[in-house]
Amino acid sequence: MAPTDPYPSPPPSAAQIQADPILRNALRYTLSPKEYKTLHQYLISRSPPAVKKRALPPPKYAALVQTKDDYNGAAIRASLRVFVATQTSLKLWELIKGNLLTRGKPQRVQPKTPILKSPNLRLSLSLSLLLLLHRLLFRFFSRLRSNLLTKGAAPFRRRNPRVSESLTSRVAPAIGASLAGFALGVYPGDQLRITIAIYVATRSLEFAYKALEQDGWFGGKPWWWGSWLLMPVATGQLLHAFVFDRDCFPKAYGDFILDHTPNYVQRRPVSYPPNLSWPSTNTIVDSLAEMSRLNWPPFISPILFPSAPTLPPSLTQLAPITSPAHPSHTFLSCATLHPSTPSCLTTFVRYILTAFPTLAKFFAAYYTIFALPKWKKFVEEPSHELNALAKRVLRTSAFLTGAIGTSWGSLCLFQNIFPRTLMPSSRWVLGGALGGMWGFVDRRGGYGHFLYSIRLSIDSFWKVGKKRGWWKGVQGGDVLVFVVGLGIVNVVYEKNKSAVGGVGKGVGWLRGEELFSKAVDKELEQKEEGKRD
Repeated sequence: MAPTDPYPSPPPSAAQIQADPILRNALRYTLSPKEYKTLHQYLISRSPPAVKKRALPPPKYAALVQTKDDYNGAAIRASLRVFVATQTSLKLWELIKGNLLTRGKPQRVQPKTPILKSPNLRLSLSLSLLLLLHRLLFRFFSRLRSNLLTKGAAPFRRRNPRVSESLTSRVAPAIGASLAGFALGVYPGDQLRITIAIYVATRSLEFAYKALEQDGWFGGKPWWWGSWLLMPVATGQLLHAFVFDRDCFPKAYGDFILDHTPNYVQRRPVSYPPNLSWPSTNTIVDSLAEMSRLNWPPFISPILFPSAPTLPPSLTQLAPITSPAHPSHTFLSCATLHPSTPSCLTTFVRYILTAFPTLAKFFAAYYTIFALPKWKKFVEEPSHELNALAKRVLRTSAFLTGAIGTSWGSLCLFQNIFPRTLMPSSRWVLGGALGGMWGFVDRRGGYGHFLYSIRLSIDSFWKVGKKRGWWKGVQGGDVLVFVVGLGIVNVVYEKNKSAVGGVGKGVGWLRGEELFSKAVDKELEQKEEGKRD
């Protein structure tokens, strides 16, 4: 006896037979009966009489597009809306970027791109296909699992035990639906696609860790264990890449660091003669990298030895900074980072006192903007919410101030405790890791900053490895990472929805779970018994 189809399609109604099939499908894939009823109630019913006369009443529209199984129609509707919304958002962003953000700046003439090669179109198409394929594949593997669990499929299960065990597994639909992630390959392989892949992969590992933690796998972890431990790893790698492989380092991240290190990266003095050259910030950082390669040469003061060569030939561009440096400096790196102050500790303390207020103002504005949607809580409990906001601002400011200052100040520390030839370049990694230890200060609220930094570090580390020949890239490797990450998210959601948190709503929408009937779930539970036959 053939198994009952859990998603039966009813025979067409009289209204469907009389209507044009193309028009019926177009209406069905545009608006559902419920959406049309809402549209009719709030818009069409208030339109001019001529429009109301030509518009279909909601009951007639429902009869026209009536179908008991609206899964495919709903999937196509959602996919088309994602395409339109993404395309519209990208066009709007281009207008804002072109007319507002670049006003008064010289603009480059962008070459015209064929419509089929347009990145915006391909991104919209990629996301809409991802949603459509994910829903269709999830339904397909769910139906396949349902049919294989029937008593009639017992002979097949006995002949193919391994295949049957895989296809009838509880997570089979979740893994099968993740194959829709290959739709990301429609979008060109640029930085955005890599960023999406890394983001999904790291979030999937985060959800898997939470699921294992809830299952008691990490019951004996110490009190200090947490996500802040990602920060030393990330900052150690990023600082090394910033100095030696800046082309593999995120530019915005580097600009933020340089903008908040005036005490260490010397700026051109206002009174400096305009006809004389001054090394740029990138030149100063490149010179520090060259000092590492030269095993950190000592400082010879031109004030004390005016006739002696004071700089190596590859570091002569630092002469405007080191020539007036304090004669008591003994290390060239210290004379470069803080030439007028001979004390490394004084420079570090001065940096903390100078940078903390600036970062506190920045994060006060930043967190206030994101707190605006919660204005009702501020009205109800102003003292509590303001206190929480102030704590968050202070912790984040202290964390970043200490991290940046320690990363730079560690160079002076290592110069005083390490021999010149000990870890000449690796000490940058160690210094960045020491700076990342400040994440402990913000361990309760800096979760997002830690994950953001580790994502940047993964991207940078991969590019450094390719640049130095440590490994070779695989064509479409970022798409494979995305598919695996999507599969892990789906499996964790299937096993433990609470581990996914608020993202669970998005995963459920990606599957189209609101379209599944409760009767199908009950039927699957009943058919589970047939697997034992």
